[in-house]
Amino acid sequence: MSTERAPAPGGLALVEALVNTLDIASGADALDTPEGRAELGMTEADVGVARELREALRAACRAHAGEDMPERARADLGRLLSAAPLRLEFDTGGAASLRPAGPESLAARIALAVATAVADGTWSRLKACESETCRWAYYDRSPAGRSRWCTMSVCGSRAKMRAYRARRTGKG
Repeated sequence: MSTERAPAPGGLALVEALVNTLDIASGADALDTPEGRAELGMTEADVGVARELREALRAACRAHAGEDMPERARADLGRLLSAAPLRLEFDTGGAASLRPAGPESLAARIALAVATAVADGTWSRLKACESETCRWAYYDRSPAGRSRWCTMSVCGSRAKMRAYRARRTGKG
């Protein structure tokens, strides 16, 4: 679980926060607590959908890091976010902005964040850590966009040490 990186920009911070409600290493789930749900502006009734949405979003973040997104996750994400339609609103100057078309549910806020991030080109920078025991979502700010771990000092170092040991064992 990384706390070293700055949060993702704009609405992607909400997506990142939702994905990171589950600490895979410890099994702690912030959606189990009133405080964790309050941070995302949701109620206990939203937890089932939030968990399903969280894992589909994690699969998308993993795909941004180079893995294939499973068909089930693609279908789940499409279904969950299509239930939260968006509409265009215009101000007096003619500027357009997206807004949820219905109640501002968690799914509607996530759909708005994803649509905005796709439009501004930042969606593919939200990734999931390559470490199987972590999978923490992070925003890749590296110039080339090829970051692989939530933190180099923890998950990156562990992966590099495992690779080093494997090479040393193979040589001996």
